[in-house]
Amino acid sequence: MTPGSNLPLSVARVAVDVTAPVRLDVSGLLLTANGKVRSDDDFVFYNQPAGPGVTHRAGAAGAGDTITVDTAAVPADIEKIVVTASLDAPGATFAGTEPTATVRGADDGVVIASFTPPQLGSETALVVVEVYRRNGAWKVRAVGQGYANGLAGIATDFGVSVEEPAAPAAPTAPAAQTPPPPSGPPAGFQPPPPMPTAPPAAAPAPATGKINLDKGRVSLQKNQTVSLVKGGRPLLSSVKMGLGWEPAFRGKDIDLDASVIAFGVDRKKIDACFFGKLAILNGAIQHSGDNLTGEGGGDDESITVHLGGLPPEVTGLVFTVNSFSGQKFTDVAKAYCRLLDAQSGEELVRFDLTHAEPRTGVMMAKLIKQFSGEWEMTAMGEYVDSRTVRGMAKPAGKAL
Repeated sequence: MTPGSNLPLSVARVAVDVTAPVRLDVSGLLLTANGKVRSDDDFVFYNQPAGPGVTHRAGAAGAGDTITVDTAAVPADIEKIVVTASLDAPGATFAGTEPTATVRGADDGVVIASFTPPQLGSETALVVVEVYRRNGAWKVRAVGQGYANGLAGIATDFGVSVEEPAAPAAPTAPAAQTPPPPSGPPAGFQPPPPMPTAPPAAAPAPATGKINLDKGRVSLQKNQTVSLVKGGRPLLSSVKMGLGWEPAFRGKDIDLDASVIAFGVDRKKIDACFFGKLAILNGAIQHSGDNLTGEGGGDDESITVHLGGLPPEVTGLVFTVNSFSGQKFTDVAKAYCRLLDAQSGEELVRFDLTHAEPRTGVMMAKLIKQFSGEWEMTAMGEYVDSRTVRGMAKPAGKAL
């Protein structure tokens, strides 16, 4: 099979074996029509090897793990089961490693299809294949979508609550300023141990209000805010905003441009950093350069901001993505932004766009400086009609 291709299933019970030259952790997630699990019970892996109609079997020495799907036993509200693989070795990526998924009849062992994702690089986890329901029939699709933040990134992306590891207590801001942390996963759920290649597990942002970074990496939804404060101290070091996207149709290049616009207290534009102006404000903001295709794992473009080096008149930053060639965001399979510690590379905040509009620009996120000196990041996901950063200044200023 090739990426994106699909085949009908001729049997009700199928097994998906995932093998590689190195040890892999394989899992299956049962997803509803909204692309999320119903609960953590729909996450099937070696610590929770059975779910509704789906089971996990660990491979013997040298053999790969197997996810078995009994389509007749899958609940009616489940539309697909995604089979994922993550690397077991600390710090390892899929560069030079070619995992292969073999789909076979679970009862007769007859091979239905096989798939090896091509051109892997910095990915530490993959959605390899998916078994999905279409018009009452079941099919298998080759996917090969990579993640740079391990199995924890995949799990949280699909709605699984990943438990935080125990950490020493850290001083926090006064209770009046810090909302309570989000609730943890259901009692008895244990995440895959340990996953050193993944950043700290994502703490879901609450439905309203904001949180800080004390609980580790934060996954934001649209219009949610996180205060860039850790251990009671504002984050004033260098951060990197990574922006990425993938084409919705294989073989089609997506030329998008990431930019950041700096504003003053009056919401007036001070300057903009983009592929044609790679450094502004005496080097306090720097752009990684233009990516013309959107191909490859990891971030497509990144912008480094030295928060402590910004001029005092800069109080707002809006990060945007534009399609200079006029392609619409409906041609983009997935766009995201993530804030990282520029020195350690630790992912602090992530925001994934969950919908697309047939427009040429999107405001991804904004950083706002508070009177206290701390910065807050808010997920935006607001689409506009503009092919360049120049046309983003007015709507971005209004959005501050």
